[in-house]
Amino acid sequence: MDTFRGTKEGVPELCRILDKHGIRAAFFFSVGPDNMGRHLWRLFKPAFLWKMLRTRAASLYGWDILFMGTMWQGPQIGMRLASEIRACSDSGHEIGVHAWDHHAWQAHIDTMSLAQIENHLQLAYDHLSEITGKSPDCSAVPGWRCEPAALAVKEKFNFRYNSDCRGSGIFIPEVEGRILKTPQMPLNMPTYDELLGKNGVTNENYNERLLSFVEADSYNMLTIHAEAEGRACSGMFEQFLEMASARGIEFCAPGDLLPENIASLPVRPIVKGEIPGREGWVALKG
Repeated sequence: MDTFRGTKEGVPELCRILDKHGIRAAFFFSVGPDNMGRHLWRLFKPAFLWKMLRTRAASLYGWDILFMGTMWQGPQIGMRLASEIRACSDSGHEIGVHAWDHHAWQAHIDTMSLAQIENHLQLAYDHLSEITGKSPDCSAVPGWRCEPAALAVKEKFNFRYNSDCRGSGIFIPEVEGRILKTPQMPLNMPTYDELLGKNGVTNENYNERLLSFVEADSYNMLTIHAEAEGRACSGMFEQFLEMASARGIEFCAPGDLLPENIASLPVRPIVKGEIPGREGWVALKG
């Protein structure tokens, strides 16, 4: 969950929809200041500007999200929306660390020091623990931007799993010759903002196109955003769940897919690369 408004409005709606369909999911929270409006400088990059135009970002997210934190520090999400986060946790979903300041991580992770990375993660971890009354046991970095240093720091938190990269299949990451202990659960399905407005994809045919990416009897990991599927696209998301159910597709929380024997997982590196529909680099399963 990236923003104040997404957490306030989108998270309760997603919980309602998922509960209605008997689905457990993982919610990854940003709990520090909402400074997402500071991404607007990226409008000078053609790829990001095109993404904002084809997804109709202003109508989808709202102007308050797009300008949050530009003139002054954005509101503290965890401090002001603790009840929404706690309710999500109490409903049985997996609760994980996304970020302290989503914008700061996504924009500066490649230049952050080890101390800055650890402080960022510790702030989010401690705040989530205080809100929910239990330690978060998983994490997913903003924008799938993960440096080797961040993976090494994450080992200190003993998460059950991390979801920091794109690719298919659960694996153990190898970083600079060191085999880590925490499994990676990469995302292998595209997100709403990566598909919409490309190759003829509209809101009307989006669900069909998304379902075409599901691989039978295989690993399928989907990421949704409270700012989209929990708000303007909530009806479309619920229709997606109904369409998937009609095709015999079942949903579970990511942690339920972890094997009992973690040591049996393959070892792979994590590399930097680009994927269609997303501006800039992301971490990829090597």
